[in-house]
Amino acid sequence: MRRTKEDAEKTRDDILNAAAMLFASQGVARTSLCEIAKSANVTRGAIYWHFKNKTEIFDALHERLHQPVAAMIAEGLEKDHPEPLQQLKDLCVKLFTDLEEDEQRRLALTLFMVKCDYSGDLAPYKEKHDAKKAEKMQNISRYIKKAKTKGKLPEGMNPDILMLTFNCFMKGVLFEYLDNPAAFNFKKNGPKIFDTFFDTLIG
Repeated sequence: MRRTKEDAEKTRDDILNAAAMLFASQGVARTSLCEIAKSANVTRGAIYWHFKNKTEIFDALHERLHQPVAAMIAEGLEKDHPEPLQQLKDLCVKLFTDLEEDEQRRLALTLFMVKCDYSGDLAPYKEKHDAKKAEKMQNISRYIKKAKTKGKLPEGMNPDILMLTFNCFMKGVLFEYLDNPAAFNFKKNGPKIFDTFFDTLIG
């Protein structure tokens, strides 16, 4: 039977899903292609059809995690929102609510934030992934700069310091969530969590 494009895409997703679970639980170095193939219920040949090696799977997982978030951040910047900080707050709530509903995204974040040290075969990807992160942070900083331009930052607030503080806050929430997801309920508590950070800025 001839494989369709949809079949191929599903196989690729199955491989990535299996790899995310294994990488997040036992690390990239300790995971073999055979284990990924078994978990995904595919042959090693199917893996090689889509990926050259294990590190290419690792890179594809990063792209699958990064691209939708980067697109959402960039899309918001195209709108002339009257309250850029409120817009950024709403974006944060949505990102975390989506995260709570997406197990694959949680596994990928666990991999890249907790389990990965970019050593050995993964070292060549650190610069590439750091560049994508920097681009994402730069776009987030544009929300803060738009707020300053519109006179929406508290008087005397340094946009660069605010961006640094925001980054630390977001990392802290993410680490705490990934450490104990059951303690959070972003559908219920997400707005309240971000109210704590943003309300002193939005006023």
